[in-house]
Amino acid sequence: MARKVLWGSIVMAVTAQLLCTVVWASDAVSPTATARDDLPLSFVAACLVFLIPAGLTMLAVGASQETEATTVAVAGLIAIALGVVVYALVGFGFQFGGLGLISDLDGVQHLTAEWSPLDRVWGPGWGVIGLDGFMLLKDSSEGELLAVYLYYAALAATGLSIPLLAMARRLTFPPLLGLGLFFGAIVYPIFGNWVWGGGWLSQVGAKLGLGHGLVDFAGAGTVHALGGFVSLAGILVFGHRLERREQAAKPPPVHFPLMASLGTFLLLLGWLGLVGGDPLLTGSVSYAQILVNVLLAGCAGILVTSVYMWFATGGADALMVMRGAVSGLVAVSASCAFVPPWAALLIGGIAGLLLPLSIYLLERRLRLDDPTAAVAMHGISGLWGLLAVGIFADGVSGRGWNGVGPSQHLGVAGQGVSGLLVQPGFQPDWPQQMYAQILGVLGLLVLALGFSWLVFGGLDSLASRVTRARPDVSSEAGRAPAED
Repeated sequence: MARKVLWGSIVMAVTAQLLCTVVWASDAVSPTATARDDLPLSFVAACLVFLIPAGLTMLAVGASQETEATTVAVAGLIAIALGVVVYALVGFGFQFGGLGLISDLDGVQHLTAEWSPLDRVWGPGWGVIGLDGFMLLKDSSEGELLAVYLYYAALAATGLSIPLLAMARRLTFPPLLGLGLFFGAIVYPIFGNWVWGGGWLSQVGAKLGLGHGLVDFAGAGTVHALGGFVSLAGILVFGHRLERREQAAKPPPVHFPLMASLGTFLLLLGWLGLVGGDPLLTGSVSYAQILVNVLLAGCAGILVTSVYMWFATGGADALMVMRGAVSGLVAVSASCAFVPPWAALLIGGIAGLLLPLSIYLLERRLRLDDPTAAVAMHGISGLWGLLAVGIFADGVSGRGWNGVGPSQHLGVAGQGVSGLLVQPGFQPDWPQQMYAQILGVLGLLVLALGFSWLVFGGLDSLASRVTRARPDVSSEAGRAPAED
């Protein structure tokens, strides 16, 4: 008993300190501050972002059986390690090789290599992949550049943890490591380039008049939906179909409730750093409103999921409620800087409702085994969050986002990212902004689901051929042994 009290006191003290740090950072940063003004706060916020993959790991471990908990925990640690190392070696160059073309941040002027097959036909601005900035930490000493690396490496670790935790029970170490390398070195950096590195999805507003281009403020699609649908590709290739008796079972219990609960609290703290620490952010946004929106959406996800489970099962389901909190946070990440508080509440609530419905569809109807609810919690919630921008962005914030309308937009001075429901005095950017968001969703699904499915299917086919050529090797050599 005394040991539990001691650990509880330590957790409360650390949580209070982290919360005070985030509040101090949010109060100290002005709505128009740039990375050069608040570089130390960017480092603090980036460190807080690493609480997100840690929290996701603790949530997954809390929902695992005792025989699986160690495997899942190790997968979470591998995700963080791969996210940091692979992003420094390869990922940063693919994502931000052309950062100097869109940013005047000190230390990035030499990053001007952005490749596109369409430049000679349609002109510049249709970048597909960066080609500079590899081996970033070899001789780099610019504080601003390192701040960008640290923040986006934390996002890479977050995105990478989603498929690795989902597939930890399915794959042995070598193919799990290969999955991590594929996501960290190729999938996340390329889509990150399209959205945040000056790539083509961010430029469809300036080039085609589709609103402000794809808007994803804190990674609802670029991190979470991407990881969720890479997980779905892995489940389709490496997973197994659920039997009828498995479908009829009750929702999975929380085997380690304290671990899962603490992971959920860490996720909330990490999210506060996520939405307030981007060193590349130069637009006009209100950090106070961002933090309020994040809290409202997360709480709405909890409440709606709780009410749904009470009506559906007659009682609260702890694991589903915790996942509802994550769903709300994921969904609001795309729009938290551009929507009013009431819209953030609605976005989080809808995400909390979509979570159990998506799990029911995937497990009961499609019979797909997703033990961490990666597809529903990250994939579906992330897609909803992207689309919500086109509906609820009110035009007050985001002036000049993606280079669109730095002085005026749609004939209104100071108008920012706008969807259908705008504040009085602003013009709706409908359906142009929604078209940009839909285009981003399609690009995400092609890369994360389609391309990953082809790669995984090819590797699985190759492994099967090698196994048939070596009859002494089990046909399940590439998969983790099934648990009884």
